[in-house]
Amino acid sequence: MTPAARVQAAIEVLDRVLAGEAAEKALTGWARASRFAGSKDRAAVRDHVFDALRSMRSFAARGGGQTGRGLMLGALRAGGAALETLFTGTGYAPAPLNDTELSAGRDPAPGPEALDLPDWLWPLWQESLGDAAALCARALQHRAPVHLRVNAARMDRETARVRLADEGIATEPHAAAPHALTVLEGARRIRQSAAFAEGLVELQDAASQAVVAALPLREGMRVLDYCAGGGGKALAMAARTRLELVCHDADPRRMRDLPARAARAGIAVDLGPPQGLFDLVLADAPCSGSGAWRRAPEGKWLLTPEGLGRLTRLQDEVLDQAARRAGPEGVLAYATCSVLRAENEDRVDAFTRRHPGWSVIEQRRWPIDAAHDGFFLALLTRTTRG
Repeated sequence: MTPAARVQAAIEVLDRVLAGEAAEKALTGWARASRFAGSKDRAAVRDHVFDALRSMRSFAARGGGQTGRGLMLGALRAGGAALETLFTGTGYAPAPLNDTELSAGRDPAPGPEALDLPDWLWPLWQESLGDAAALCARALQHRAPVHLRVNAARMDRETARVRLADEGIATEPHAAAPHALTVLEGARRIRQSAAFAEGLVELQDAASQAVVAALPLREGMRVLDYCAGGGGKALAMAARTRLELVCHDADPRRMRDLPARAARAGIAVDLGPPQGLFDLVLADAPCSGSGAWRRAPEGKWLLTPEGLGRLTRLQDEVLDQAARRAGPEGVLAYATCSVLRAENEDRVDAFTRRHPGWSVIEQRRWPIDAAHDGFFLALLTRTTRG
């Protein structure tokens, strides 16, 4: 495919997304209908689509409209591309620009439009992040870094780097967690690599790894991952030390890939149901995902005030339920991949008001930046026993 044909394909996919179809589904549908497209073509179209979704408001302003064509015009103008070489109408290229399109477009207004956030969210964003609000929003306009977690149960970090380099995957250590690597080259080779197939490495954001590294784990502990999902944090916990680890999720279908991932990593996990009390309960609660929106950029446009309210009520329920699973001297760990105070500190404060026998040991944030996603962790324990 020519560069112009890739732009046209992205326009078509974006129109489907703007009509309500999930981006992954729209991309899969396009790929299946476009057998002529090679792997590099599919990757390029995907990059166009996700870049446009990350910066939808500012690109719409620059492109003169929130349509697939308008977003791609805005993206290309922001990147300084020569539009006349792409919008030619020849072959599979987009149709030439008309007079309206040539004259349309403007610089995005300062504030939430330029920073690509919904207007209603901007005050909450500022309240939650303070002086870092704009920096965090700008980080979400760019692609996320690719990180790996070295399976410490199998290999040390430096040996893993050598193995990966032999397969054309260049990495460097990441300071956020002791087994984290930043991928510098060869990211698209990871899933086909022997290191991945043998369970030596897993794809996991460095801040997510840092959350696990901050958990007070000890050998032999009974640990419950109460909202396990795909099991990334469960596998990271099990790789740290020998645990009696139980995984649970309100929707067991979310854990369907966990047995295969655990087998690949050489780790034993129990998929429940959980019985008895635990020394540590991790509640990695459902959330807005605001700390990871550059990976799933639709999320910031789909979230509403009502949706945020539903999430915070669900988070309260999850905390209440998870606390019942913690033993008398157990630790309750509450985590989200959100940067919104409403989902983090406010939920912890509300929990301790509902349960005055609990107190906070530690609260910590990892901000969104060029190095990793945004995460939150609170550790709580009972001040009264029994």
